[in-house]
Amino acid sequence: MKARDLKNSILQMAVEGKLVPQDPNDEPASVLLERIREEKQRLIAEGKAKFPKGGESIIYTGSDGSPYEKRVDAKGRVLSEKCIEGEVPFEELPEGWVWARLETALVNRDSERIPVSVADRERLAKIYDYYGASGVIDKVDRYLFDKTLLLIGEDGANLLMRSKPIAFLARDKYWVNNHAHVLDGINERYLEYIALFINSISLAPYVTGTAQPKMNQAKMGSILIPIPPESEQTRILAKVNELMPLIEDYGKLEDAREALDAALPGRLRKSVLQMAVQGKLVPQDPADEPASALLERIREQRRKLIAEKKMKAPKGGESVIFRGSDGRRYEKRIDAKGRESEPVCIEDEIPFEIPDGWEWARLESIARVSGGATPDKGNLAYWNGEIPWASMKDVHGNFLESTLDSITEAGLESKASISVCEPGDLIVSTRLIPGKSIISRINTAINQDLKVLHLYEFDVIYLHFWFRSQLDNFMRMGSGTTVPGIKLGQLTSSLIPIPPLSEQSRIVKQLEMLQSIIA
Repeated sequence: MKARDLKNSILQMAVEGKLVPQDPNDEPASVLLERIREEKQRLIAEGKAKFPKGGESIIYTGSDGSPYEKRVDAKGRVLSEKCIEGEVPFEELPEGWVWARLETALVNRDSERIPVSVADRERLAKIYDYYGASGVIDKVDRYLFDKTLLLIGEDGANLLMRSKPIAFLARDKYWVNNHAHVLDGINERYLEYIALFINSISLAPYVTGTAQPKMNQAKMGSILIPIPPESEQTRILAKVNELMPLIEDYGKLEDAREALDAALPGRLRKSVLQMAVQGKLVPQDPADEPASALLERIREQRRKLIAEKKMKAPKGGESVIFRGSDGRRYEKRIDAKGRESEPVCIEDEIPFEIPDGWEWARLESIARVSGGATPDKGNLAYWNGEIPWASMKDVHGNFLESTLDSITEAGLESKASISVCEPGDLIVSTRLIPGKSIISRINTAINQDLKVLHLYEFDVIYLHFWFRSQLDNFMRMGSGTTVPGIKLGQLTSSLIPIPPLSEQSRIVKQLEMLQSIIA
């Protein structure tokens, strides 16, 4: 059970007489209610309270066992009488308890409230609490009340949302504005019990208005309250005060658990992905063709494409990463004529050790990277055509099946830099969420925030999972104050741990299985 539900359950038990045992020696609540009536009559006689409009409410049990209510005037004459069984919120009260309307149970002092504008309050010294519908909202240099009273919010969304207590006690010297009802009672313990009851029930039946919810005096006064004997009120309050700190502690533990539960899938995914790209998710097979052979075939394919002028030779030469005789990693560059640069130690760039049969390579060594652009938005002839056009709003999930926007052939030709992605290509963001990737299943153009990776002999899903494992790193790498982004060179120079092709397939299969379980 959630902490909030547990709290509500305890409050409900309290006001139904199920939280603490009854004591047959307790003075019945009917005696208490009679004292309250006498006190109200005195206040009315002194002009400090008004006789209820429509008569005083008296609730009693009829000969048929049902609750009835009669209204009597100031001379005790019966004005009306009716069965109220349909109004009673729960069927049976314990022995010694009685039902009463709030207007009967308490003395309303709303007429003594005075609002003070914000402008006026700014000029006042901050000494005494200034109450509104949900508690203290300011301080002022004077006070209206010097007695513990019950305040109940009169208006505002909190009447229905209940993010804060509706009923609360105000103590010492204070001021109340016209957004909180002011109610007096026979003693402080009694007021505390009434507050507990009000905070335990839904006030929706007593609230009018939707844009600005309001509980007027008449509606509030009609609330039916189950009143226990005074001694039982004391026991109820003591038990509630004993339990509430425990529930608060339980709520904190619950919040911590929910936060952990919410974070766990994400953390677990990251952990699994990290294990995968470090060669710790599936066992290595010594029979697998090593990644070095795979990389050599990719280089051969690239040399062929360069020779056929289908791609440009990498600026600075082809990257080759190898382990030197000293056990450290080095990188050399080989130009189109096969000339090699002096090897440079890159050991400080290597983030972790990889298994035998794996290799490190730059992204530029395993993929051809091309960018995108946006046709002129003001030229209607470029848009709403038959060619899908992807932007960051399309990059979600694992596979791109469709795009929200499309362009025409004229739109495609208007920008030479617009690349067309083919099924099986990987699309990677360099802006907004740098490093976020998606596998295309369609032919689509892309905008300038995305890059297309045309892979050679490589498992595109493995590379997609690698990008997912590196999202945090790419975000840290990103620059820009409002919109983070990475440069093309930062993307293409990324170091990729390359497993044998067969192991790439095993990793992907295992990841897909684990991701479905985590999800």
